[in-house]
Amino acid sequence: MGELAAETATAPADTPAVVPADAPATVRAIVPADTPADAPQRGRPRSHRAHQAILAAASELLLNRGLSAVSMDTVAERAGVSKATIYRWWPTKESLALDALFSEWNAVQPAVRDTGSLRGDLVSLIRPWARLVSSRPYGAVIAQLIAAAQADPAFATEYRRRFVEPRRESARAALQRAAERGEIPADTRIEVALDLIYGPIYHRLLHGHGTVNDRFVKEAIDMALNGIRGRSGAAPA
Repeated sequence: MGELAAETATAPADTPAVVPADAPATVRAIVPADTPADAPQRGRPRSHRAHQAILAAASELLLNRGLSAVSMDTVAERAGVSKATIYRWWPTKESLALDALFSEWNAVQPAVRDTGSLRGDLVSLIRPWARLVSSRPYGAVIAQLIAAAQADPAFATEYRRRFVEPRRESARAALQRAAERGEIPADTRIEVALDLIYGPIYHRLLHGHGTVNDRFVKEAIDMALNGIRGRSGAAPA
């Protein structure tokens, strides 16, 4: 807190941004080299530009060098802002990394559709996400975030709220619709079914022993549905 207070006093919000020449293209596109990150922009609040530049810099560091590289000093330098500006929105590097990853994943948010079949609903939900997470080294990033969550209960709660639950909620609604129309047993254990559907994808993503492509997504969904459509409910004693 002393470091933050001192920095807040010495680093005003309108400190000119000095964007390094080797900064990622995503950062340079948001904050041109000759423009202060916190400078007023016609039609766009200055805080929005700084916010986006910070997320872009953190995302590049996270995906290219890992969570350990996402320090407030490095992100501030690459985004062309002061550390005080970063701390204004994110108290820790883990919370910043989480937001950076969320902003990337949120860019590919499939529309929730009722296709009329459970398989169709699940494929339309999971395939775009699977394509995204297999396009860059997200597996290593997720593994590091999960490790951080194991040591920090508050961060674990935030991780589940931002990343785990949104995907489960959409698939949960699809399973509930399927149960209502009799496509799967009414006593299907929805939470277990969700684990069966998403588990294989996360398993490959985290361990890297196989590719996560369209074919695998469909096969994983089909195998899960074969079990879900069979006998549901409690196991025999």
